[in-house]
Amino acid sequence: MLVTRYILTHTNMSSDSTTPPHPLQSPKSPVTPSYPFHREGSRLWERNHLFLGDLPSPLPTKRTRTYSATARASAGPIYKGVCKQFSRSQGHGFLIPENGTEDIFVHISDIEGEYVPVEGDEVTYKMCPIPPKNQKFQAVEVILTHLSPHTKHETWSGQIISS
Repeated sequence: MLVTRYILTHTNMSSDSTTPPHPLQSPKSPVTPSYPFHREGSRLWERNHLFLGDLPSPLPTKRTRTYSATARASAGPIYKGVCKQFSRSQGHGFLIPENGTEDIFVHISDIEGEYVPVEGDEVTYKMCPIPPKNQKFQAVEVILTHLSPHTKHETWSGQIISS
């Protein structure tokens, strides 16, 4: 075995037999990531002008909710509450239930009607569990029943109306 190793090393040497063979080098081409998007801190992220708004939301919206979850929510009871706060730019907010339990999350895709909800608006809604554990609930089929008096309301198209 020692003789085989000696022969292999000496046959790989160059013809003048004074310089050892060159070690293997890694390719100089850049390695592309195996995932379809770039990390937020990478230079490619900045160059391609990707924004967090382009990424899909992990919350179940009207479009990503399963048919069975939508059917169960539609068949459920109607609850009343008041808008605690809603951020149009973030696309979500919270409702205070009429019975005084924990605040309910509401997503922008689940609001019916032409007005953006503001603090104090009375609403009706149905509830749907939030996956994966289904321990919390979110409001779906949210309808503004009474606009908060003496406040400016905005339509989804951007028109401002005083109530």
